[in-house]
Amino acid sequence: MPLRLTPTFRDRLAEASRPLFGVWACSGSPLVAEICAGAGLDWILIDMEHAPNGLESTLAQLQAIAAYPATPVVRVPVGDAVVIKQVLDLGAQNLLVPMVSSADQAREIVAATQYPPRGRRGVGNALARSGRWNRIDDYLTSAAEHVSVFVQIETTHAVEAAAEIAAVDGVDGVFVGPSDLAASMGLLGQQTHPDVVAAVLRTFEAVRAAGRPVGVNAFDPATADRYAEAGASFLLVGADVSLLARGTEQLAARYLGELDAGRASY
Repeated sequence: MPLRLTPTFRDRLAEASRPLFGVWACSGSPLVAEICAGAGLDWILIDMEHAPNGLESTLAQLQAIAAYPATPVVRVPVGDAVVIKQVLDLGAQNLLVPMVSSADQAREIVAATQYPPRGRRGVGNALARSGRWNRIDDYLTSAAEHVSVFVQIETTHAVEAAAEIAAVDGVDGVFVGPSDLAASMGLLGQQTHPDVVAAVLRTFEAVRAAGRPVGVNAFDPATADRYAEAGASFLLVGADVSLLARGTEQLAARYLGELDAGRASY
């Protein structure tokens, strides 16, 4: 019986009746990725841009997550055709490409994810996990069905070009990054500033008008709720490293804080 690949994130979004909520995997640990995958969230973002993830650790996390219903998405560090080829060959079916600011850039990214004649992805299917070493029937001719491509809008220029970017054939969705967007607006570190939120919401409108799903990163629950109500189809609402940092800080405050307070009373 031939092997089958899992549905793409594009497919999951098309079938969803509610926003899909996910968590950032930034630790580089397959064990932590597996813990997150088993938590019940909809998707896991394996980050190669701002986290210590290379090809080997990304592969290990894809393998760890594969045992669970959560859908893995890999954020590549840059929209480079060689990097994209390598990550796809690892078996990543869902890519997020950061810092996309124009429709031309989006078209180049799409071309890097598809085999000729539609694109320019290098052919190494017999050697790679992507087609399970030639165990997926007709993978070369159907590869586009097994790969979904999302691009990230993170600058004021990209916000203005959002409709054109979203309309590019082969772009399956747009993800808004409020952190870098805030920085490009001169509001570094102020992701929930009213002007930043307004720019995010303008992007939502442009992308949705183009018929594409739009997502966003929002660790603040109130902001995440607002974005979900405004039409976000997929959201990242936490990160493994942030959860660990805040959790251990709470432990320290609870136990060492009481100890320090007790010492101070003597």
